[in-house]
Amino acid sequence: MPATLPETMRRIRIDGAGGPEVLKIETAPLPVAGPGQVLIEVVAAGVNRPDVMQRQGNYPPPKGATEIPGLEISGRVVALGEGVTAPAVGDEVCALVISGGYAEFALAEAAQCLPRPKPLSLADAGGLPETFFTVYSTVIQRGRLQKGETFLVHGGSSGIGSTAIQIAKRHGARVLATAGSAEKCRFCEELGADAAINYKEADFAEEVKRLTEGRGVDVILDMIGASYLQRNIASLAVEGRLVLIALMGGYKAETVNITPIMLKRLTFTGATLRARPNADKARIAEGLRRDVWPDLDAGAIRPVIHATFPLEEAGKAHALMETSAHSGKILLLTGR
Repeated sequence: MPATLPETMRRIRIDGAGGPEVLKIETAPLPVAGPGQVLIEVVAAGVNRPDVMQRQGNYPPPKGATEIPGLEISGRVVALGEGVTAPAVGDEVCALVISGGYAEFALAEAAQCLPRPKPLSLADAGGLPETFFTVYSTVIQRGRLQKGETFLVHGGSSGIGSTAIQIAKRHGARVLATAGSAEKCRFCEELGADAAINYKEADFAEEVKRLTEGRGVDVILDMIGASYLQRNIASLAVEGRLVLIALMGGYKAETVNITPIMLKRLTFTGATLRARPNADKARIAEGLRRDVWPDLDAGAIRPVIHATFPLEEAGKAHALMETSAHSGKILLLTGR
């Protein structure tokens, strides 16, 4: 922790909607912690799909957010806002943030900070918050995944997918995943998936039917949306639950046979994270602290870091994410 805080910091701004080249480094004043907030000296910031969508002009920041990208960080607490008693100055934490993560210093709600898990470097902890908050709130809280059930995650080699495989497996579920290559399927299985389906070579709905002997899966976590909807319906077991968290395959399904929804008594739900009230996010953080952080502290689960880039190369990090060639998380490092 610096003895005295600098007056300025480096951060990334989006210089108009466009490709990775619109991400520019600039110098700006440090933000000031308000009531309930902490100021964190950032060591690492996670790169996520919403950052890419915001840069492209397809995901305007919600009310209360700045235009500076970055939804998750790790680092050291250097200042406390009014009313904050924990974490303390000097604590090493990771945090979910509504914006501003691509910077040397960033604000976080104190209630959305979690301690660095013991086996992890402070940098690697930057790959935790966005995916772990998302997966825990959707798969465990909304999807109500139970021990002994079967779970399917699409995009199993992504940051969300690699987190979902590990959390669901530790929760006592049988885990299936889809991925786009034999290498990525092996990656999913090495993380704990009981089977991985190469969606470029096989119809995942047919494979799910085969792998479950016709029964189907109990919970699906889906980032694709419309183009997968009919096959997701076919893949669900009686009383199955479909949880939608992104729409990479479109938001409008033109022709869908809804009869199986009634016959199998299916539940469809969905969630976003960024615009939810701070009180909601605080409750998710408490659930993670109780149910997931002990596994992280024990080394039973971990973030998978695919690549790191210095802060000033944020454009290269986005370019890599857009290729979908990565398995796991991409991080920006500030060098602090």
